[in-house]
Amino acid sequence: MITCVVTYTVDPRKIADFERFARRWMELVNEHGGTHHGYFLPGEGASDQALALFSFPSLAAYEAYRTLFGVHPDFVAADAIRDETGCVVRYERTFMRPLLPGASESA
Repeated sequence: MITCVVTYTVDPRKIADFERFARRWMELVNEHGGTHHGYFLPGEGASDQALALFSFPSLAAYEAYRTLFGVHPDFVAADAIRDETGCVVRYERTFMRPLLPGASESA
């Protein structure tokens, strides 16, 4: 399993737009072979950081999902929410390998 952690800098004045963007991407990840663990949005205080976590069974499965970016109409429409509203200032992706409760030790 591979988990993608996306760190967003968001426009705090456009959180409602970001939530609309996030809800659509949660659906798309789940519809296309992944498991979305949710978005984590600014709670209290002045923050412009948000996180998303989602997993795919393998890097190959994630790469197959990525081939849909920019070509599949649902993916283009989801990105248009971000682009048209300006709710995302920037983002970066990091890949992690989860260590989950009950997992056996690696050799």
